[in-house]
This record gives sequence, structure tokens and C-alpha cells, in this order.
Amino acid sequence: MSSVLDQRSALPPTGASRPAPPRRRTRLLALPEARWALAALVLFLLALPVYLLDGPAWLWGTLFAATYVTGGWEPGWEGLKALKDKTLDVDLLMVVAALGAAAIGQVFDGALLIVIFATSGALEAVATARTADSVRGLLDLAPTTATRLLPDGTEETVDTQHLAVGDTILVRPGERVGADGQVLGGASDVDQATITGEPLPVAKQAGDEVFAGTVNGTGALRVRVERDPADSVIARIVTMVEDASETKAPTQLFIEKIEQRYSIGMVLATLAVFAVPLALGDALQSALLRAMTFMIVASPCAVVLSTMPPLLAAIANAGRRGVLAKSAVVMERLGEIDTVALDKTGTITEGTPRVTDIRPLPGSALDEDEVLALAASAEHPSEHPLARAVVAAARERVLALSDVEGFTSTPGQGVTATVAGHAVTVGAPARLLDGAAHEPHREVVAELEEAGRTAVVVLRDGAPVGVLGVADRLRPDAAATVAALARLTGRTPILLTGDNERAAKHLAAEVGITEVRAGLLPQDKVAAVREWEALGRRVLVVGDGVNDAPALAAAHSGIAMGKAGSDLALETADAVVVRDELATIPSVVQLSRTARRLVIQNLAIAGAFIAVLVAWDLIGTLPLPLGVAGHEGSTVIVGLNGLRLLREAAWPRITKDTA
Repeated sequence: MSSVLDQRSALPPTGASRPAPPRRRTRLLALPEARWALAALVLFLLALPVYLLDGPAWLWGTLFAATYVTGGWEPGWEGLKALKDKTLDVDLLMVVAALGAAAIGQVFDGALLIVIFATSGALEAVATARTADSVRGLLDLAPTTATRLLPDGTEETVDTQHLAVGDTILVRPGERVGADGQVLGGASDVDQATITGEPLPVAKQAGDEVFAGTVNGTGALRVRVERDPADSVIARIVTMVEDASETKAPTQLFIEKIEQRYSIGMVLATLAVFAVPLALGDALQSALLRAMTFMIVASPCAVVLSTMPPLLAAIANAGRRGVLAKSAVVMERLGEIDTVALDKTGTITEGTPRVTDIRPLPGSALDEDEVLALAASAEHPSEHPLARAVVAAARERVLALSDVEGFTSTPGQGVTATVAGHAVTVGAPARLLDGAAHEPHREVVAELEEAGRTAVVVLRDGAPVGVLGVADRLRPDAAATVAALARLTGRTPILLTGDNERAAKHLAAEVGITEVRAGLLPQDKVAAVREWEALGRRVLVVGDGVNDAPALAAAHSGIAMGKAGSDLALETADAVVVRDELATIPSVVQLSRTARRLVIQNLAIAGAFIAVLVAWDLIGTLPLPLGVAGHEGSTVIVGLNGLRLLREAAWPRITKDTA
């Protein structure tokens, strides 16, 4: 709790211009798939009235040809590249079918196929882009600009991405550190909970390491950049997030495995549908038209698109609510869990200290308010979180604080100040209660510490007059979250903690948890998870610290609390609660289950469309336009059905009433 009152630096002028925040929402036309699909649609709509009104063939023919090129060149090119790798792509089959339709004079039908297929691809691209926008918008931890100091002492504002190793930056009070580096000068307390998970600010001076995205306290720091901004902890998180939508869920991977065999079988079946009637005397155009129709309606486009849109939409919806699911695999697995294990500090609790006990000592002649007012007056100039907790408690009781003189702060010990003519010291009992004369007061300290409190002793003129108990604040939504998780899984969550058993059971009782495993080392948490999974359970672990990382990795699914989560926990976990709202955990589990239901619905819809259209084409005569509309219509239906999870109403809201 070092004092930095003499090291304050002027804040930027109130009217100073600030750089505009980066755009977080991708423009629709910034997506090439959307641009090509729009161009194909416009050209098709221009050609349609000319074609229907028997206009000049050269005009509608040219417009339809342009429709083929704009809507079909990209999937066709991707299909050819896949074919080079000995992979038969559905996109290529659709382009071939459209060209086959044009070859037999069905130019309109082929153009319609191209337009609808391009539109389906654009819908998927939009869903993916919205997902990326949502999760990137959550990661505003790192600043976009920094103040770089030039060799001549002048300052310049630069984008943090342009900082280089060896540059010196100035970090003013209240600013976020722009890059990982080493302090060259100045002193301050830095809140680095977002990186290391430490709940209290850490004193920094020359020679100490600081991290990008951490929040500077009241002192100004000169920092030499030691690591390229692209390699910082925050940058690694951003990269990890941007890769989230590129992974495929297990169901999608299964579909891709059967897609190749299905596509090859479909090509062989198409050749048979063409050759057999032709051999039996059918006309060439009729046989080719039936074969092209068969290829279109039997293509598994809707089946392939049944899985990803619901999962991507669920990722985007969760991202807007502050829950970052790192992949579609994660979003699918979250809905499978049936057991939840919760960490205590920083997970069920906020990681914010508050005064819970005020114990005046015998012989002090002071009551609770007087002890608290004395301590708060001495602590008032300090910026330390424990000091703020004491001052906040005094303000809640509307206590008058006295002016202080001679304020000093000693790291690891406490503060000293003159209050109303008395020398008052507030700090750690281990440092302040060394003498035998203070032995009677150790019982109070021991009692508070046994109950899981941090004891703070108050001395007046060298004699102890009271002891304060400071503890972490229970999250207001903790009890509702525990109840909601119990309802979803059928089991009450379990508390896994390294704290002492008495304190853990006391907190567990407050939130409705009945099973507690306390005093655990990291390997003990892993052993507990493996024990449950050996029984066939699928365990979700929720934590925030380095000691939780092994359990997060071992569990079926792991969620890290992002506000104070350590970098190791954030990287190990499958999902991150960026806004630190515990109640979002049961919500995202329920959202995952909804997404899984939509996947099953989509597969049923796609299968039904394919079965009906194929039977119609083989038994009767299915018009090509109707086959195109039915096939691509099913693709659009399953895509839109999955995108329903983007709606505000799709996010389950967990309250005390619903829990």
C-alpha cells in the first residue's frame, strides 16, 4: 500500500480529442459473399421482366450470363480447388447443375439456382461475421492507442499495434497499459486482475514487469516495451477469439465425413438416372433434364447447413451477453453437461473486499462506529482496495471522517496517520502485534481468520483498539445461479476450493450448495473431476485462477470468469464470462441445449425435403424450377431456423423467480 500521492500526473485535458473507437460491426457489403450474392440477385431481377415479356434474347441472355458469373464463380472456383485435393465439393455440384440446366435451354432455372445458392452462402457468411463481431466487441481490454516518448522527450500518440520492442511509453493515472513491458521510472499500484487474477493491485516501480490491458493506479509510469503487441497476453486472447467460428462441431464433422461418400454416390446415381432412361429410348433433353433435377434435389446442402448456423448464432448471442464460447464444439458440448463444479474466490464471490466484522477491543472505550471512523479516517488518503473497503463501510454508516496529517504508507504493513491528535496505525496483525502485551487480542484475530476473514488491526497511540474483518463479497446472483444450474442438471453444483473447510461451508450454505470439497490443491481438483467423469458424468468446471486451470482442462467443459481470471485460466477454459456475470452460465447452458434441438430439427427438415423431392423426380416428373425452389428453399429454411438464435428473445434469462 505504498503512497503515491506525490507522484500524481496531470490527466489529459477534459476537452482533448480522443480517437474514435474501432468499428465492431462488420458492414454487410464488406463481405464478398454478400456483394456477389447481391450482384447476382440484381442482375437476375433485371433479366426476369425482359425474359417473361419475351424481350430481346441477347439482353436477357447477357443478364442471365452475368448472373451465372457473379453468383457462381466463387463457389465454382472453391469447388475446383477442392477437386484438385480429391474432394468433391457440394458447391461445385450446384454450379455444374446450373450449367447443365443452361445447356439444355433452361437458362432461367439455372440462374434461379445460382441466385438462391449464392444467397444461402451469403447468409452463412453473415452469421459467421456477426459471431466474430460479437466476440471481438467484448475484448476491449487492451487500449487502441498509447503515448510514446521520443528521444528528445516529446510525446506522440500512436496505435498500440505500431509499438515496437524498445519503445518507451508513458502510462498516466487511470490509463490502461498499452504493451507488455518493464517499468523504467515512476511508481504506482497497477490492477492486473485481468491478466494474473490477483484481486488486489500490485505496487510497481522501476524494474517491475507490467502487462498490456492492466489498469494503472494514481502514479505515472514510464514503461519500456519488452514484447511485440501482437504477442501480448491480450493479443493472444483476441487471436483465439477470432479463430472461434472456424472450428466445427462434432455433428458437423460427422456430416462432412458422410458428405464425401454421399456426393460420390449422388454423382453415380445422377449418371444412372441419365443413362438408364436414355438407353430405354427416352429423349436426350428429357433424360438430361431429369438427371439435372435429380442432382439438384439430392444434393446435401441443407443437411450440411443444418449444424453450423444454429451453433454460430448461439455463439453470437452468447457473445453479446458477455459469454465467449471459443468454438462451435464448445457451444455444442455445454449443453451436454450434467454436473457443475464451482470455484469459490472470484467465481461465487466478486473478488472485491468489504468489511464484515468490527470488533472493538476491551479497554479501548470505543464502540463499533468509533473504531471504524478512526480506521477510515487514517485509510482515506490510500488507494488500496482494503483501504477503500474500510472507507466504503464508514460511508455506508454515514460516519464523519476526521482530517489527517502525516499520512504514510508502508507496503505489506499498513498506513499511519495523525487523526485528531492521535497516532493511528491500520494494517496487518502479523506486523503490528509482535509484543507479548498484545497476546489477549490474538484470539479475536484468530477467530476472524478461522471464519475466512482478513483481519485488520487498528492501533491508537501504539495500543490496539479494534480489529476489522474484511472478506470477499458474495455475488448477488450466486444463489439464483446455483438454483438454476441445479434445475438444468438435476444435481446441485459442488464447491471446489483451496480455502479452509469452515469458511467454504459457511459460504456454500448461503448459496444453497450442499457438497463442499475444501483445502484442495490444483491436482486435487483434477482428481475430483476425473472421479466424477469415471462415473459417467459430464462435468462443467467454473473458475478464474491459475490453480483452476488444470481442472478446467480436465473437465468436459470449462468456463473462466473473465474479469479477474488469470491468463492461464482464460486460455485453458472453453468459454469465458467476459462481463463477470455469474448468472450467464446457466443461460448459456440452456442456449446450447436449444441450439442442439434446432440442429435436430434442421436435419429432420432437410432429410424430409430430399426424400420427397427425390421420390417425386424418380416416380413422376418434377419440374426443374420446382426442384430448385424446393431444394434451395429447404437450405434457406434450415439456415433461417438456426439464425433464430440471434434474436434477443432466444437468450434465456435466469432470475430468482425462474431459478
